[in-house]
Amino acid sequence: MSKIRKLYFFDKDNTREMMSFLNDSTNDTYINHIMFSPLISLHHILPLKFKYLPESYVLKEGKEIKGLVTVAPSRHRARQMEIQRLLFEENSYDVASELIQYVVSKYKAMGTASFIVRVDDYLPELVRVFIARCGFSQISYEKLWNIKKIDSDYNPKLFREFENSDGKSVTELHNDELLTHFIPLLGKTVKDFKDSPFKGMSYYTEYKYVMEDSKSKNIAAYITIRTGDNENYVVDIIRSSWTDADIGGIIAFAQNEVQKRKKQFNLYVKTKKYIKSGEKDEQEFLERGFECVQNKIVLTNSSAQIIKDAQTSGKFTVLTQFYNGVGAVNKSPIKY
Repeated sequence: MSKIRKLYFFDKDNTREMMSFLNDSTNDTYINHIMFSPLISLHHILPLKFKYLPESYVLKEGKEIKGLVTVAPSRHRARQMEIQRLLFEENSYDVASELIQYVVSKYKAMGTASFIVRVDDYLPELVRVFIARCGFSQISYEKLWNIKKIDSDYNPKLFREFENSDGKSVTELHNDELLTHFIPLLGKTVKDFKDSPFKGMSYYTEYKYVMEDSKSKNIAAYITIRTGDNENYVVDIIRSSWTDADIGGIIAFAQNEVQKRKKQFNLYVKTKKYIKSGEKDEQEFLERGFECVQNKIVLTNSSAQIIKDAQTSGKFTVLTQFYNGVGAVNKSPIKY
């Protein structure tokens, strides 16, 4: 008989064994500092609005762990939770379904409004599990591009660090740049951009900047650079379609900011089909010769409705974030 429960410290060796086949050193960081953080036991009892760390659950049959799921807040006060990791034995989609349904039911009962998950496009069976069994809807795509070299100029005077007082302007920029029919599902509020009081205790490091328009001085772009291992950095850009904000110059700025902190690193930039500049950015990246290393299908489980229809073998199957939860990008399919 199967049972789902919280991940405990004494599960550490079994969890490491489940992840060992990934041959990824960053998994040790994820296991030691995120899944088994000393704060996790206390974090589980916090009210939803105070949660800020990932929480993990395992499905056991007897003494054997058959699967694991990790969720974390992706918005202010956990209004939206993200399924960050999902591990289960090959073809054990019943296990995956049980874990997904468990966390969705648990956190929605606590007050979470929606769930979001990003699934690699080479895992169609897992996508079907989310849609057919767990009530998720496929809404769009996100891609990750490896930036080896960027030859673009930029004016450093137009860039500065993000301040909480920029929250309103950045919120308006973000929601304005979403394709209209995605606003109910992916729109954000000012609180989603303001720094949390728990920022210093987060499981990743994030740097946030804004770019001002040279004429109006309004915010023309919002840039985040995130890493979990100080080696792999993911750049996320929201830029106004009404200004001449150059994507190449913004990436060059981000690259320079990372170089101030680290001499050897890998840089990746995310593109999103659900924003107005998404397809244009993808085309430019192809022309520049950037390599697309990941293509993620975005799915949500929410009471909000999209205005128009969405676009329609080994030991373990694994679902991870773009940066593998802590920074490392998976450049090859993680299915063994």
